[in-house]
Amino acid sequence: MKRISILIANDDGIFADGIYALWEAMAEIGETTVVAPNTEKSAVGHAITLSDPIRIEKVKRSGGFSGYAVNGTPADSVKIAVKSIMDKKPDIIISGINAGANIGQSLLYSGTISAATEGTFLGIPSIAISLNSLKGGDWSGAKMVAQKVVKSVLEYELPNGTLLNVNVPNIPENEFKGYQITQQGSIYFKDSFEKREDPRGRLYYWMTGKIINPDTHIQNDGVALKKGYVSITPLQLQMTNMSYLAELKKWEIQ
Repeated sequence: MKRISILIANDDGIFADGIYALWEAMAEIGETTVVAPNTEKSAVGHAITLSDPIRIEKVKRSGGFSGYAVNGTPADSVKIAVKSIMDKKPDIIISGINAGANIGQSLLYSGTISAATEGTFLGIPSIAISLNSLKGGDWSGAKMVAQKVVKSVLEYELPNGTLLNVNVPNIPENEFKGYQITQQGSIYFKDSFEKREDPRGRLYYWMTGKIINPDTHIQNDGVALKKGYVSITPLQLQMTNMSYLAELKKWEIQ
């Protein structure tokens, strides 16, 4: 029986611990191709490279890990993987395992999500997966979740224009409360900028702030994650506010 072809990408870079953990998990269930940025590209959104050449370099890590480092963005990595590196389209794409949750408003900034979004643009079932810890940690639970979700996507399939955003709590696997199907919540980062001065007297600004979570219902991604559930949110590419179209037409803009 033919093994499935899995493309692995991320935004933390090809040398991140999370992508190594994801490669270990995916290598158990399919043939893997790893293509990711050569350095961390967190919070770059869906940026793509247009005015500079894109270069790739073969990378080998311990344990048999091999892949391609791209001097571009997460979206670039998926594009060039599918269009130039791989002989044929993969059966599935999974982006991660990201260090830090991708929930609420952060989805719009996330390079992890954007790698999966690019796969969805290309008509390939795609998943983004994140661990709720900026410092990483024990990846075993997230690896198990990644395997289960990939197998489920291959079994049940996804509708066109839809990807899955998976967030895993940073607790031991045996303490997971279960799986919760969620919607994007309203959690956001209330930022501010500290004005500072470097040793040469030049002014610069450093962004800081705090996370604000107005959500209270477990149907929202951030709440489910905080309560110890694996959060799985279906995201769609169609951004039009369909419910507002009729009202907007009443404006009669000439």
